[in-house]
Amino acid sequence: MVDVFTLLGFVGVGCIVAAYFANQQGWLDARDRRFPATNLVGSLLILLSLWTAWNFPSAVIEVIWAAISLYGLIRRPSRRGTPPA
Repeated sequence: MVDVFTLLGFVGVGCIVAAYFANQQGWLDARDRRFPATNLVGSLLILLSLWTAWNFPSAVIEVIWAAISLYGLIRRPSRRGTPPA
């Protein structure tokens, strides 16, 4: 049986992979707030999963991933319908 933290980590991986795939398919623009928001949620869930299975390199990449996603959310408050700069 999979523990809750591992399950949350898999959900986080699903979030990140789904956002990236949607971006590659043209379904979700990287300038859309949902893209960095989904990446932020995914990275935080993966970080949470590391609570029971600590891995320092994984923690480092997820902190960086979360920081970049947060930066994207702060930098672009709402760009839906706004032409690219």
